[in-house]
Amino acid sequence: MENKKIPSKLMKVFSKRGMGQVVTVTIGLLVLIIVFGLLNPNFFSNRNISNLLRQIAPIILIGIGQSYVLITGNIDLSIGSVVGMSCMISATLMTKGMNPWLAVGFTYIAALAIGLLNGQLISKAKLPAFIATLGTMTIARGIAQIVNNNYNTDSIGIGAEGFRNFFYYGKTFGLYNTIWIALAIWLVFNFILSRTRTGRHIYAVGSNIHAAHLSGVNIASTITKAYLVSAVCAATVGLVMTAISGMGTMDAGTTYELYAVAASVIGGVSTLGGQGILLGTIVGASIWGVLQNGLQFAGAPVAIRNIVIGIIVIISVLLDLVVRANKSKAKKAKIKA
Repeated sequence: MENKKIPSKLMKVFSKRGMGQVVTVTIGLLVLIIVFGLLNPNFFSNRNISNLLRQIAPIILIGIGQSYVLITGNIDLSIGSVVGMSCMISATLMTKGMNPWLAVGFTYIAALAIGLLNGQLISKAKLPAFIATLGTMTIARGIAQIVNNNYNTDSIGIGAEGFRNFFYYGKTFGLYNTIWIALAIWLVFNFILSRTRTGRHIYAVGSNIHAAHLSGVNIASTITKAYLVSAVCAATVGLVMTAISGMGTMDAGTTYELYAVAASVIGGVSTLGGQGILLGTIVGASIWGVLQNGLQFAGAPVAIRNIVIGIIVIISVLLDLVVRANKSKAKKAKIKA
C-alpha cells in the first residue's frame, strides 16, 4: 500500500499546471551552474553566491507579479515603469523630510492605483491588455519624471539608513534582507495562487474566460486582483532600487517588464494563460541571474548576455505553443475515438 501511495503522490505533483517545464528548466539551471562553476571556480565563492541571490531576488518579485497577470491570459507592460515610479516617489518624499516608512506607504498606494487602473481598463473598458498597460507604462514613467521636476533626487540621507538596511544592505541569519523579502512575498502569493478560491479563479479566467464567467467567476475582480499583485511586486522592487542607490533615478526599472516576462515564461508560465506555477518563476529568475552572472565571469559583453536571454525566452514560448498544440490534438483524437 505504501509503495502505491508514493507513485500516486508523485503523479499528482507532476500533473500540476506547468510542473513538467519546471522540472525541465530546473535541470537546465543545474547544468548551467555546473558549467559556470567549472569555467570559473570563483563562481561558487560565498561572496558571489550571496550577491547572486540578492541580484535574483528583484527578478523573482517582478516575475511573481507578471506570472499572476500572464496566468489570467493578459500581460503587464507597465511593471518596469511602476518600478521607476515607486523608486522616484519614495526617494522624493524622503528627501522632502517625510518619515521613510510613511513614504513606503504612499509608494504602495501610488503603485496600487496603477494596478487598479490596469485592471479596470482591461476588465471593464475591455481594452486589450497590451494597449492598456502600454498606456499606463507611459503614465507611470511620466509620473516618475514629474515628481521631482524631471531630475533624479538627492541622497535620501542618513535618516533613511534603517530603510536601506531593511530593503537591501542588512542581513538576517547570514542572508541579505532582499532575499528574505522575496521569499516572504513568494510564500504569500504562492499560497493565494495554489490554495485559495482567488487562485482557482485566476487559472479559470486564463484557461477559458467564457466558461469561467458561466461558472460564476467575477472576471473583473479576478483580473484586477492579478494586476494589484503585479503593482505590489513592482513597488517592492522600486523600494529595493531606492535602497540600493540611496536616491531616486527616473530611469529605474527600464526593461524590467522584459525581465519579468523572461522569469515567468522560462519558468513555465504560459503566455496564453491558464498554466504555470510560481515555483517555476523562481527557477526562471534564477536562470536569468545565473546566465547574467556566469557570462559576466566568462567575460561575455552585455549584448551577448541579452541575446542569450532573448533566445531562451523565444524557445520557451515556442515550446509552450508546441506542447499546447499537441495536447489539443490529443483531446480531439480522444473525442473522435
